[in-house]
Amino acid sequence: MSKDFIPPAKPIIGQEERDAVDRVLASGQLAQGSEVAAFENEFSSVLLDGRASVAVNSGTSGLHLGLLAAGIGPGDEVIVPSFTFAATANSVALTGATPVFADIELEHFCLDPASVEEKITDRTKGIMPVHLYGHPFNVEAFEALAAKHGIALFEDAAQAHGAKANGRRVGTFGTFAMFSLYPTKNMTSGEGGMVSTGDAEVERRLRLLRNQGMERQYENELVGFNNRMTNIHAAIGRVQLTKVLGWTDQRRANAAFLDANIEGVVTPRVAEGYEHVYHQYTVRVADDRDGFVKALREEHNVGSGVYYPIPNHRLAPFRTSDDLPVTEQAAAEVVSLPVHPSLSQDDFERIVEAVNSVAKAGA
Repeated sequence: MSKDFIPPAKPIIGQEERDAVDRVLASGQLAQGSEVAAFENEFSSVLLDGRASVAVNSGTSGLHLGLLAAGIGPGDEVIVPSFTFAATANSVALTGATPVFADIELEHFCLDPASVEEKITDRTKGIMPVHLYGHPFNVEAFEALAAKHGIALFEDAAQAHGAKANGRRVGTFGTFAMFSLYPTKNMTSGEGGMVSTGDAEVERRLRLLRNQGMERQYENELVGFNNRMTNIHAAIGRVQLTKVLGWTDQRRANAAFLDANIEGVVTPRVAEGYEHVYHQYTVRVADDRDGFVKALREEHNVGSGVYYPIPNHRLAPFRTSDDLPVTEQAAAEVVSLPVHPSLSQDDFERIVEAVNSVAKAGA
C-alpha cells in the first residue's frame, strides 16, 4: 500500500514545546512550582473566563480529587454514563461511593436527563455527565435537574476544551469540572489534568489533596495524595494553550468538510446554540461496524477508533443488570474518524474516498 497511513489521532509537538521543556530542565526546578502556577492562571484566562484552575498529574486524578473535595464518599451514589471511558466510573468508585449508570441520547452520545432522573435515590449526591467527544451535554436540563433534587452537578470535560453551551464555556457551571491533558486530547501537557471550580473551599481542598494534604510544607491538614503536576508538564501545556483555539477552528473546518462529503454513515449532530470542539468526529455505522473499521484500515490505510466498544456497566469491576438500550446501540455502531488539525487537505479527501467506498460496498 503506497499511501501513508492516516492515524486516528496523534499529539502535535513542535520546537516550542521542546524549547519550553529545555528551559525548565535548565532551571533545575522540575517539580510543581511557578510553571504550574502560571499554567493554572493561563488556563483559567483562556478557557474558563477566569474561573480557578488546579493542575494535577492526570485526568483521572482530577475527577477523583474533585469528587473528594466536593464531599463524595462511602454510602453516596453519583450518576454517570456507561458510554464513556472507564475513568468516569473509576473515579467515583475510588472515593468509596457507587457509580450508578444511566442511558444516553443518541444525537450527541451524552447522558439523557430523563434516564438520569429515573436513577435518583435518597443516596444520590451528584450527577457527573460527560461532554463526550467534545460536544457539551444538555447543560440547562442538568442544571434544572440538580436544582430540583438538591444534588450536585459535576462536569467530566476531559474531551471538551473550549466547547460552549449557549455562549457559556464548558467547565464553568458544575461544582467542579475536569479537563484531561493526555497526549491525544485537543491539547496536552504530555500527561496531566486540570480541575476548575468556582467554590473557594473546593479549590482549597483540591490543592491540599493533590499535595499530601499540605498547603504549607510539613503542616499536613488531611490525608492527601501525590497527584501534583510537574513544571516540565506545565511548560508543555502552556505552549499548547496558545495554540488550542486555532487547532479547534481547524478541527471544526475539517469536520464541516467531512459533513459535506461523506455518505452512507450517520454524521455527528450539533445541538442548536452549542459549540462542538470535535475531540472525536464520531459517525454511526448501522451494519457491521467492525467490518467497516477493518476495511478502512486494510483497503485504504485510514485509521479510525471505536470509543467505546464495551459500556462501563458490562465491565468486570462494575457489571450490572442495567437496561441501557441506547448505550448498547451506540457501542455497536460508533466509529471515530480522523479530524486532527495536523492532517492535510489531501488526507481528508482520502478519508472521504475511503468512507464512501467502504459504505457503498457494505450497502
